[in-house]
Amino acid sequence: MADDIEKLKNRLQALRAKTIANGCTEEEALSAAAKVAELLDRHDLSLSDLEIRESPCEQSVIETGKKQRQPISACIPAIADYCDCKVWREKDDKGIRYVFFGLRPSIEMAHYVYDVVAVTMQTAWTDYARTQRMIRYAQDEKGSFMLGMAISIANKLSALKLERDEANRAATGRDLMVVRHAVVEAEFAKLDLTLRRGRGSGKKVAANAFEAGQAAGQSLNLRPAVGGKRAAR
Repeated sequence: MADDIEKLKNRLQALRAKTIANGCTEEEALSAAAKVAELLDRHDLSLSDLEIRESPCEQSVIETGKKQRQPISACIPAIADYCDCKVWREKDDKGIRYVFFGLRPSIEMAHYVYDVVAVTMQTAWTDYARTQRMIRYAQDEKGSFMLGMAISIANKLSALKLERDEANRAATGRDLMVVRHAVVEAEFAKLDLTLRRGRGSGKKVAANAFEAGQAAGQSLNLRPAVGGKRAAR
């Protein structure tokens, strides 16, 4: 099983490097996320519930290098849920970091999805900025655009997660989400962490840029299916 996990990790890293190097649109990013989820589900469906329960949980840390939360923070919980992980935010003098906790393949997947989403948002902003005669940085148009897009991506990841879980149950009669969550919750409790719910930033957004960011993702309708077939709009 350890060899299988290492092979899966290597495939995820190869996909991640290829996608990020090429840059990607939101549709390409979500297609890539669906493909990675399919790889992970195929791996776990090849295991018994007992084998999954005996798998160790690990942590994957993403250092942002930023002192303040960035727009991508709006889709961090959705990324964790999509990958059946726990996630929390830490902050010190080096900046903010996100810690994903879960089964090893799941946290590898979460790191992959985070990186792809980050590249997607930057690519979309660059494309949008080229179309504008003037960018009003005083109104933080970039932050507003990317926040709108992050919320859009979060909603889509949540929808994809529901469809994926339902497809797996229908095709196999097993609920991987329940098995994974049981393992992660039990191991997370052992960490004995005290976490508190974060507050909103309270920042005002530039309405036009925010709406443009949301529009950058609202046209996509992607439905992955078990077995490698996906239907796009």
